[in-house]
Amino acid sequence: MKTILLINALVKFLSGLVILSLLLFLPAGTIDFLGAWRLIALLFIPMFIFGIVLFFKSPALLEKRLNNKETSNVQKKVILLSGLEFIVCFIVAGFDYRFGWSKLPSWIIMTACIIFVISYGLYVEVTRENEYLSRTVEVQENQKVVSTGLYGIVRHPMYFAVVLLFWSMPLVIGSFYSFIIMLPFPLLLISRIKDEEKILEDGLPGYKEYEQKVKYHLFPFIW
Repeated sequence: MKTILLINALVKFLSGLVILSLLLFLPAGTIDFLGAWRLIALLFIPMFIFGIVLFFKSPALLEKRLNNKETSNVQKKVILLSGLEFIVCFIVAGFDYRFGWSKLPSWIIMTACIIFVISYGLYVEVTRENEYLSRTVEVQENQKVVSTGLYGIVRHPMYFAVVLLFWSMPLVIGSFYSFIIMLPFPLLLISRIKDEEKILEDGLPGYKEYEQKVKYHLFPFIW
């Protein structure tokens, strides 16, 4: 069983690496693209380390994180649209580098790198706090409401971390136009969150009480 999980994890890791590389380097017309290599290093090195830790410490959670087979039509649409936004964002970043459409100051790129690392740290912390995390929207057997740590600030800290990651990625690459394309990403998450909360309200005991305790869905003091 663990062998199958390992193979599945490696296939998805390598597939993601290859796809992102193609999306960036083909439009750029060269592999001499420092911004692309910077993003690949910041994204995939921690991902590989985190995957190894999950494989040995919590293989069940790793298996959940690898499963992305949604059954809800709302969730399927969100995944499709966010995937398209992701693809367009990185293709534009490649063309931006090739044709020199934008040039960001080094301090913005460095700040984006710091935000990216912090966001990935938040992602890992949320995974540590919530053993029921899954990439699909579902209520699991014996699932309990998690209301401590980051879950005491916003109801969906994982999505908050993902927004920061996605917003910082184009700036890590050094593309202003890709950043503009990625800006509306939270609007897609709003649909996902509303659908997810409806499922949790109906199927997870104590979730409605948790909603009364923690008012903010995604962004602290905003929504």
